[in-house]
Amino acid sequence: MKETVVSGIRSTGKLHLGNYYGALGNFVKMQDEYNCFFFIADLHSLTTHPTPGDLSRTVKQVVIEYLAAGIDPEKSTIYVQSDVPEVTELYLYMNMNAYLGELERATAFKDKVRDNPDNVNSGLLTYPVLMASDILLHHATKVPVGKDQEQHLEMTRTFGNRFNRLYNVDYFKEAFAFSYSDKLVKIPGLDGNGKMGKSNGDASCVYLTDSADVIRKKVMRAVSDSGPTELNQPKPEAIQNLFDLMRVVSTADTLAHFEDLYANCNIRYGDFKKQLAEDMVLATEPVRSRIEDITNDEEYIKKVIQMGAEKASESARKTVREVREIIGIKKLY
Repeated sequence: MKETVVSGIRSTGKLHLGNYYGALGNFVKMQDEYNCFFFIADLHSLTTHPTPGDLSRTVKQVVIEYLAAGIDPEKSTIYVQSDVPEVTELYLYMNMNAYLGELERATAFKDKVRDNPDNVNSGLLTYPVLMASDILLHHATKVPVGKDQEQHLEMTRTFGNRFNRLYNVDYFKEAFAFSYSDKLVKIPGLDGNGKMGKSNGDASCVYLTDSADVIRKKVMRAVSDSGPTELNQPKPEAIQNLFDLMRVVSTADTLAHFEDLYANCNIRYGDFKKQLAEDMVLATEPVRSRIEDITNDEEYIKKVIQMGAEKASESARKTVREVREIIGIKKLY
């Protein structure tokens, strides 16, 4: 029997190259080997109070882009979190066994309080409980998460084990962080700092929906410098980022050509960026075309979302029914 993988997908934004070559690449591999549940976390996003129009639009767009990027609804279960009411029911039960002190000590919660002091809502406080419910609902043992979510995953194990001890059962399994590689592919941004991410602004990201012209403009505006002045001079971070991007989207010969030009102080950043932009356009074109095709097929989108809700609900209903029995919640008449 295949092990179960659960992963939440943010419902508040477009996919960029960092997603495509990072976590998404792992998702596509996972669905061939594991029982995968990929959900669009629209309930989690409510902590930031998105407008109704933005919420429904972005949820639909995320479904489209994940399908275009390779998630196969026949191999895995892709569903909208709010389409499965058992999520919130289990969330309620698990909240009864989560304690204020441990929730307040969560690093992510403390960061949110510091960054958004005017929006410290209880949803932020109990975010780890909702995340735990997403995982425990399908009895997942593997969860692809980044370093920033490992504490929440540890709390998931705490809540599941606490439930088992409280009711003297061996019911919930322990879930652990999971990746196909020890080191995920890091896709740097175009702003010269760190990895590609929406928090750094749209100019830093190359989105899978960006047109060829938009990609070219973004790459040509990417942060660079006046060029090397000594042979084999080490690259500054901004320049290394551009070479790292080329390593992902270009051929080995192309990368070697520009590495040699840089080492010998002959590089022209205009030519370098033009090549990088064209290679990015070529690398993203298949996904961009599939996004357009799927966007124009409303019936297919509807079918995928409904099928995902049905598959996820089947697993969820069984769990909640069993949890109710363990707790002692029964109809008396």
